[in-house]
Amino acid sequence: MTASRRILALSGGVGGAKLVLGLAHTMAPEDLTVVANTGDDFRHLGLHISPDIDTVVYTLSGLANPELGWGREGETWSFMAGLRQLGGEDWFNLGDGDLAMHVLRTNRLAEGASLSQVTRDLRRSLGIIVSILPMSDDPVQTVVETPDGPLAFQHYFVREQCAPIVTGFRFEHIEKAHPNPALMDALRDDTTGAVIIAPSNPFVSVDPILHLPGLRQTLDAFAGPILAVSPIVGGKAIKGPAAKMMRELGMPSDAAAVARHYSGLIDGFVIDRVDADQEDEIRKLGMDVMITGTVMRDLDSKIALAQDCLAFAERLAAP
Repeated sequence: MTASRRILALSGGVGGAKLVLGLAHTMAPEDLTVVANTGDDFRHLGLHISPDIDTVVYTLSGLANPELGWGREGETWSFMAGLRQLGGEDWFNLGDGDLAMHVLRTNRLAEGASLSQVTRDLRRSLGIIVSILPMSDDPVQTVVETPDGPLAFQHYFVREQCAPIVTGFRFEHIEKAHPNPALMDALRDDTTGAVIIAPSNPFVSVDPILHLPGLRQTLDAFAGPILAVSPIVGGKAIKGPAAKMMRELGMPSDAAAVARHYSGLIDGFVIDRVDADQEDEIRKLGMDVMITGTVMRDLDSKIALAQDCLAFAERLAAP
């Protein structure tokens, strides 16, 4: 792989978007394509909401709220206050500025545009050069299985604040979903040098992408290296419920368990320095390991991790 080769990044929300931002500052943005999970997408108050796409869009456009990790910076909440006063369903916060994104997307989809077309136009309107692809234009809904019955992902994640015990996951309608054609084209294009799985939740952010019909076979045939960045550091998830989910599924909540989850797919795994003692265990799974700083607290650390990932991909691609 050369520095001019394109990179394909598979991403969920906050953690993935941080690495994507680092990559966008490290390489030519036109050479970066981001595939965003849409298993989190849902309809709320009649609106089509795409949380992971929006997090990537807001992050790359400089509009993201750094404190919340989602939504827009400088947001106002008059709509939610009015909705609450009227007794409306207010468990999912929608900021006044954020509503513009959802209303526009919903209207465009109703007019017959695809989610890919809408996402392309939204990111262009915000000056984003990086290509952002929904994993599919077909609906897929992530469902969290619990002892008390299934929960739609946003009900588990936002309404219930990740409190229910997790027993498994399923992706409704995935058997009928088609991977984004641009994603498949990129994987078959010899100018794509590597696939990077961002440090997103492996079960509910990455697996919906990997479970799309035909995608795993296409990844297996991909000529370049595939690497993943661990979302678990020191036994904890940097953001979100991944570590909690792992414990409830009877798995160790450590980087090596994430590597095992991706075993057979990836060529390399990136772990934080605090998890260096797991290097040998991960190498026994048949993958190379890079040890570096993976906690992205500011733009410099995002860029540093992106540079390390690109250098690792170079190393993995070397004959």
